[in-house]
Order: sequence, then structure tokens, then C-alpha cells
Amino acid sequence: MSTNVILEMRNITKTFPGVKALSDVSFSVEEGEIHALCGENGAGKSTLMKVLSGVYPYGTYDGEIYYNGQLKRFGSIKDTEEEGIIIIHQELALIPMLSIAENIFLGNEVAKGGVINWAEATRRTTELLAKVGLRENPSTLITNIGVGKQQLVEIAKALSKKVKLLILDEPTASLNESDSNALLDLLLEFKKQGLTSIIISHKLNEISRVADKITVLRDGATVETLDCHAEKISEARIIQGRVGRELSDRFPKRTSKVGETIFEVRNWTAYHPIHSDRKISNGINLNVKRGEVVGIAGLMGAGRTEFAMSVFGRSYGQKISGEVLINGKPADVSTVERAIKSGLAYVTEDRKQLGLVLINNVMHNNTLANHKGISKNFVIDEYTERKAANEYRQKLRIRTPSIYQDVVNLSGGNQQKVVLAKWLFANPDVLILDEPTRGIDVGAKYEIYTIVNDLVAAGKAVIFISSEMPELLGTCDRIYVMNEGAIVAEMPVAEASQENIMGAIMRSGEKV
Repeated sequence: MSTNVILEMRNITKTFPGVKALSDVSFSVEEGEIHALCGENGAGKSTLMKVLSGVYPYGTYDGEIYYNGQLKRFGSIKDTEEEGIIIIHQELALIPMLSIAENIFLGNEVAKGGVINWAEATRRTTELLAKVGLRENPSTLITNIGVGKQQLVEIAKALSKKVKLLILDEPTASLNESDSNALLDLLLEFKKQGLTSIIISHKLNEISRVADKITVLRDGATVETLDCHAEKISEARIIQGRVGRELSDRFPKRTSKVGETIFEVRNWTAYHPIHSDRKISNGINLNVKRGEVVGIAGLMGAGRTEFAMSVFGRSYGQKISGEVLINGKPADVSTVERAIKSGLAYVTEDRKQLGLVLINNVMHNNTLANHKGISKNFVIDEYTERKAANEYRQKLRIRTPSIYQDVVNLSGGNQQKVVLAKWLFANPDVLILDEPTRGIDVGAKYEIYTIVNDLVAAGKAVIFISSEMPELLGTCDRIYVMNEGAIVAEMPVAEASQENIMGAIMRSGEKV
């Protein structure tokens, strides 16, 4: 083994009921480098890192782990943290109603004789926050800071444990562009200080920017490791390794056949559910035609999700006013049930909390929004339910050993496909997609874009909310731009560009 190799994982195999997640995977990391781990959803990236970090302890997998040249048999996360191996999961492990200081030292309290030294905890928190570029008060509650700052708190928490090998699983999935760049800059700064990092990400431009090496996994096996210093690694080259083929075009071709207006929102206004004096939607007027994909662009906090949720059964907000028309007629969207009956569906950005019942299987999640479609005289027909679930499993290429697999055990991309299947089975006229490709790989993204194309080709209408402007430009026919709860611009995609969209946002901000 090379003297500068800090980690070597040899012939790792991990099996779950009905599926082999890792098959003889070998992986090594050199000290002081940023090593990216890539692959499609379900390739085994997160599973491999959970083996490394002790989430899956020794004895639950086959293979060997060498750390600093020594064979390790980690029995828990505590064991790995004592060695300086710290993992930050995609779903942040922070407690919203505790302070920054309380979260940083949770389980690792600054105490003597069972009594916490709050003055020392506050002092050390201030020092740690400075290292990650945060100037927040240590007593600030986590719920009162944004997602980007929460990610930095997680890193500060890792630094408090004297991290030597930092593992980040999709650290920028929920961040806007500026927060993502700040986080990547921080990783590069840590690298200068000698810290070793492993980063899992689906954002190829970010990987290309910071990675020294890239290891590609596919179907639970190691495909290759690319040295970014030996040769220039293009995004197309990474994609080829990830999906096993070239994707000549990131977005599938579509010929638009736009018809009459199918969905219209008039003068829609809603207020924050707690702060009743704060508008979250301000007089929004919007329409979508049959066979059309309409995008909604905007920075994080612009109010896109709040607007979508308030329209879909008034599931967010209060004092809501305005009118919704579907197929030219006023639609009752006052509850989720009535919105669904009116032909509206909403794919949430938060699939784990709001989109799925994780402890239920694929079949039950698939039919959750349309029990009428699988029942007779108020009794569910199990044969019809199985048939429908298997049909959508095949149609959406959901990777699961069976429709009886619990959704919690699926990868993020396959969970997203189950959410889509649920709403497609409800057969809506208008489908609102809220960040439908967040945190999923390029191959699964392409499949979702294809599903969108099929929907509009069948005469449906799609509203596509995304923080990734290239995605909007590649999938939409027309784009609305939101800022501070209001529509500030509308443009056909032929006239749209990242510069035009950002310009509209900046100009609207200057008027306020």
C-alpha cells in the first residue's frame, strides 16, 4: 500500500433482502485529496460510505477496510468518529429547535462532572463557525437559518470532532448556486490545510471543479477511477462511465404541439401560515396550455414552492384568494382531494417527508392518490393494484426487486420515480413538478425528462419548478420568473437565457 493512502476498502460486498447493493467494490483515497464518488441512483455510493462510517457495522458486510494502513473493524459511528472519520448525510442531522451550539456539541458535550460548560461551548462554537465562514450567534436556533448555513453548521460539527476524513453525501443538493460555490470553496480551503474529503454528488460541474480523483460505481461495482490531474475529464466522459453509454444530448428532443389554455391562475394571493402579515404569493397570474411545459425560475426563497402548494389544495398558507380555471372552468382546489378531482397533481420537492410513505411498499405508494382506480364498491381489488404497480414499475423503470419492497430501501432516484408513478396513476390534466430531479443522477434525470415529454405529447400540461436554469432552458416551452412571491417576467424559451432570467430577478429587486 502506498504511504500516502489514508483509506483503502477492499472487496466490499453488502446485501439487503432481495438485492446486492455492493459487489466486490474496491476503493482507495490518498491523504489530502478531494475524491469524488459518482454513479447513478442505486449504484451503491451512499451504501459504500455507510459501510465506511460505521452506519453498517463490521459483520453486516464482507470485505476489509484499511485506515492509515491498519485493518479496521468499525462497530458503530462512534468508532469511526473516534478515528476522525465523519459523514454528513444528504438529510442533515440537525435538531431545528436547538441552538447552533447545542447542535454542534450534541452527544459530544463540553462538560465536567456531568455539568455543561455553556461559556466554553459558546466560545468554541464561535471559533468553529469562523472556520467555516459563518458569523451567526451560537445561540441562534437552527430553524432560523437557511439550508446553506445549516450545511456549514454540519461541517463545523465535524470539525469539533477533529475530522481527518470528511464524507459529504450530496452536500449541495438543496443549495442555490451561491451557497454551493461557497461550500466548494470551503472544501478547497480545507484541502490546503491537509484535510481529506470524499464527496458524493450528481452535479458534474461541481465534481470537475474540486475533485482530484473520481471513482465511478455502476450497479454496485467499481467501474473506474479517473485522475483529474493526469488528464482533463469532461462531463461527457463521467456520464459515459456512470451510465455505461454516451448521452449525446442531456435533454431528449421534443416537438412542441401547444393547444388551448388548460390551466389558469388569476390574481393568486396567499399569506404565510404563521406570519399572517407576510405575503408568500402576491397577485400571481399564470397560464399553461395543453401540450406545453411551463417553467418557473427564481432564486431560493422566491416563493415558487409556496405558490404551488397553496394552489394544490391550499396545503400551505392562509388568507388565500384568487381563482383557478381548468379547461376554461372554475376549479375547486380548496382541499387536496378536490384539487385532485379537478385534474391537478403536485409532485413535492420533499419526497421523503411529503411525497411518500416510506414504511409502505412500492405498490401501496403507487396507488395512494387514486384508490378509486383500484377499488370496486369501496373495496380495494388487490389484483388491479398489483397490475397497476407493475405497469408503472416497468414504464418508469423503477429499480426494485419487487413492488413489495419498502420505499425507504430504494435509492433517491427510484423514490422520485415512485412519487411520479403515484401522480401519473391519478391521471391529472395538469402536473406541477417541484424540483423533480433534485439529488438524482443524470441518467434518471433523462428518464424523467422523457416522462415529461410523453405527458405533454398526450395533451397534458406540465409546470416545471427548478433551481437549475439549464434544466429549465432544456425542457420548457415558456418560463415565468418569480421573485419575492410575485411573477416578474415571462419569456418564451427561445428568448430565455440564464442572463435574461437573472436580469429580470435583479431588476425586480431594485424596484422594491
